[in-house]
Amino acid sequence: MGWAGRPLPGACYKARVIAAVAVFALTYVAVAAGRFPYLSVDRPAAALLGAVLMVALGVLTPAEGGAAVNGETLGLLLGMMVLTAYLGEAGFFRWASWRVLRAAGTPRTLLWGVVFTAGALSALLVNDTVCLMMTPLVLRMVDDADLPPLPYLLAVAFGSNAGSAATLTGNPQNMIVGTLSGIGYGRFAAALALPALASLLLVAALLHALFRRVLPRGALTGGRPAAPEVDRALLAKALGALAVAVAGFLLGLELAWTALFAAALCMAVAGRAPREALQRVDWPLLVFFAGLFVVVAGIGRAGVTERMYQAVAPLLGADPARQSAVFGLFSIAASQVVSNVPFVILAGEWIPRLADPTLLWLATALCATLAGNLTIVGSVANVIVLELAGARGRIGFWRFFRAGAVITAATVAAGLGILLLEHRLGLIG
Repeated sequence: MGWAGRPLPGACYKARVIAAVAVFALTYVAVAAGRFPYLSVDRPAAALLGAVLMVALGVLTPAEGGAAVNGETLGLLLGMMVLTAYLGEAGFFRWASWRVLRAAGTPRTLLWGVVFTAGALSALLVNDTVCLMMTPLVLRMVDDADLPPLPYLLAVAFGSNAGSAATLTGNPQNMIVGTLSGIGYGRFAAALALPALASLLLVAALLHALFRRVLPRGALTGGRPAAPEVDRALLAKALGALAVAVAGFLLGLELAWTALFAAALCMAVAGRAPREALQRVDWPLLVFFAGLFVVVAGIGRAGVTERMYQAVAPLLGADPARQSAVFGLFSIAASQVVSNVPFVILAGEWIPRLADPTLLWLATALCATLAGNLTIVGSVANVIVLELAGARGRIGFWRFFRAGAVITAATVAAGLGILLLEHRLGLIG
């Protein structure tokens, strides 16, 4: 039995299965490596090529390929990206960073402030975009205060990853979880807000401890920075549109259309041409998602995901708590190989069959998100921060891993422990 619950027709079944496995393997290798030998193919192009091959080789019909694309996830991500773009145009991120620097009295309190600011913003907005907006501002802050940049860059990356675990709109993989599982925004946040908060506390405390020798004691130097320019009218409109979106989420309205409505409303009242905001949308990421949905549907149609599930099922056991722990650890490992978004899309083929799908979806969202802190390539947020920092963010794989391993182990243990305790107490419906 394959995708859509029926066997593949025709005498070419084995050939189609081989084709599906080959396309899936090549696509995920390209996604893991970020490129493909001898071809000008990056991750979005690899996903799109894989999707096209699934149809061209007859694994999926064109109608099945089109139906496999989850428009709800793409619509939700697009809407939140547009809202974030307008907040950036209004100067919101410059203002937030200025407030953090103004409130921090010492380099060490500044580190905590950066972690919690990145985390809080990522809980409301998309964490990758938050990192894109915050990193240049944090670099300017540490330059003005003559501070070592690396601890604060890691604070942005690790803090945004941890904070984004709190809500369905915090990161792309959570959006996929929300649309595939049907878990509402409020229910998701009620379950993962406390694990995310505990993770943020641990990120700040562990970064403080790991970099205590290079963080100066005493007051910040460089004087108080001047307040940045903010387009107050546009900021009010963008925050109002964001409030409309969050209110709709909490009321249980459909996520994608609520986000798109808020984005369209912001465009209509912003008082400026929307082209600049639309140019800030990460269109290649949307292509990447769309392609992966088709690739995973292809191997499901060929019955491959069923065989994969049967291979790992004995390791999971029958107890929901054990399944959550084992599958959570599997999520962490798989996220380092193929990244968290492709893994979560693949996991959507398996989780509905487990003992408590709601708990498993929540555990997968939490662990796949926190897994992003383990290695440089574990999260797009990490890559964005370090690439924007250039030479000032240069850190070797093993040095990053030493810090990331400590933080990932501590945050996953605490976060998953809190989630399982909530489940045991009956707090997760």
